[in-house]
Amino acid sequence: MDLSQFSLEGKVALITGGSRGIGEATAIQMAKAGADIVVSSRKLPELERVAGEVEKLGRKAMAIETHAARLDQIQNLVDTVVKEFGRIDILVNNAGTTIGAMAMDIEEKAWDAVMNLNLKGVFFLSQAAARVMKNNGSGNIISVASVNGYVTNPMTFVYSISKAALIMATKSMALEWAPHNIRVNAIAPGYIETKLLNATWAHLSEEEKESVKAESASEIPLGRIGEPKEIADVMIFLASQASSYITGRTYIVDGGLLLKG
Repeated sequence: MDLSQFSLEGKVALITGGSRGIGEATAIQMAKAGADIVVSSRKLPELERVAGEVEKLGRKAMAIETHAARLDQIQNLVDTVVKEFGRIDILVNNAGTTIGAMAMDIEEKAWDAVMNLNLKGVFFLSQAAARVMKNNGSGNIISVASVNGYVTNPMTFVYSISKAALIMATKSMALEWAPHNIRVNAIAPGYIETKLLNATWAHLSEEEKESVKAESASEIPLGRIGEPKEIADVMIFLASQASSYITGRTYIVDGGLLLKG
């Protein structure tokens, strides 16, 4: 097997939500695969920490404070990356948010906060990056969807809608941008040990949260909650030449959770 197909040597990767969790793990793994890394989020100190870890691996790194739901900041992010690195080869749309609330209780402000970051921001950042990729002759866009894009529960109502829409947006962008050699795919994680997962249970007491978490793990065929690196490793595959004939697909990485319906 030619493992060089998984190399990201010479590539520039832009990763949103890059200060922790899946974003941080993706930054580290892509750097190990040879890419230079730009991480963005609203927390500059944490971004700078991640950028420092990337530089320790011998890669160039840049931290850019950005609100990924604000169009002016999105364009500034892309312009800054292009000015510094000259290109964007890989975009990872990882930034996202959720709200734990019943459908009857959700207010417009909460709806907009989730949709603006999880869907609107993802599309317009992808659009801005795709324009750069088109000029460069190729590119890879990978978005973090969720198993909640396929199934839902009362406490993830808005989040589930946003992720289902993101799965369709992935197909639509992939179809339109394929002639420009831009591949667009998504990953739908199940339960992964992140701050976002714990936010789903924010309405519970610590004791209740631990109980629900343990129960959730017991429902997964592989018997455990996943780690961010296990998502990042799939990112490497989708960003590399090893997946050169794949576009418009969403890969479910859930320890078998959806097998149980």
